[in-house]
Amino acid sequence: MPILHSQGFPLVSVVIANWNGAQVLPRCLASLYAQTFTDYEIIVVDNASDDHSADGLETRYSNLQVIRLQHNCGFAAANNLGARAARGELLVLLNNDAFPRPNWLAQLVGATQRYSSRTFFASRLVRADEHARLDGEGDVYHISGLAWRRNHNRKITEASDEIQEVFSACAAAALYPREAFLNAGGFDEDFFSYHEDVDLAFRLRLQGYRCLYIPTAVVEHIGSASYGKRSDLAIYYGHRNLVWTFFKDMPTPLLWRYLPWHIAANMFFVVYYSLRGQARAIWKAKKDALCGMKSALHKRVAIQKSCTVSHDDLARLMDHSWQSPYFQIRSRR
Repeated sequence: MPILHSQGFPLVSVVIANWNGAQVLPRCLASLYAQTFTDYEIIVVDNASDDHSADGLETRYSNLQVIRLQHNCGFAAANNLGARAARGELLVLLNNDAFPRPNWLAQLVGATQRYSSRTFFASRLVRADEHARLDGEGDVYHISGLAWRRNHNRKITEASDEIQEVFSACAAAALYPREAFLNAGGFDEDFFSYHEDVDLAFRLRLQGYRCLYIPTAVVEHIGSASYGKRSDLAIYYGHRNLVWTFFKDMPTPLLWRYLPWHIAANMFFVVYYSLRGQARAIWKAKKDALCGMKSALHKRVAIQKSCTVSHDDLARLMDHSWQSPYFQIRSRR
């Protein structure tokens, strides 16, 4: 059973955004209550589920708070609400379809004690349906604006056993200093869902934070349990939001340097998904990205003013290979 920190507050606040998670949330919570590290609280933010997945949670589980929303406000806004309600010094985000192994929290918290406070952390994700394969080792950010989970679908024998710096932490199972998360503005709620973790990581990096991948912090992950991995909604949000991330966060010298890559990638995926029969989703994504560009550029002004890092150092953290997006498509297929 979770215990309270010596000052009356838990050290860790675990936030779970839930929407119609009846098939996965009980296993997620069971995995949390089996953790060897116990100084935590759980906050479930329910996005107006209609499958009764959030019913009676407070009576069935200890040290658990439920924030019930009147409508589905999205993954980004739900996590922001949870972060503001959190009492812990460390903020852990966990998807409802992610099932941590017993020493997951202990490994993440241990990493915070060994590394600078200006660090956030990524977990090792393994496929819940096939433990012999990775779901990801943090996130890769490509100079075109595309992003993906590092080593997705690779064999577990190819996984790295060393703590390494990665561009971003996949928010399916990530740890942030709560103050840093809030000071950076949390997730961009205009994103609703998808790419919000990469956008936040970019903003934190501009402020001098780094992200470390902790291979011993292992979580079994289904992935896209709410929308489906190749659904029209996943394509729409992912491809709209990657445009906004590029124009909000990319420092000006790098933006002009990589803009041809960005344009080429967008053109490619418009054709690619159109040929796959998902033309409506991809064209709407790009149309709405352009319609929302005024807001994105307005946010850019404040974001770029916060930049304290060398542009060259930031560029070195990105993937520059023209082949990488191609191999990523192949791994998903």
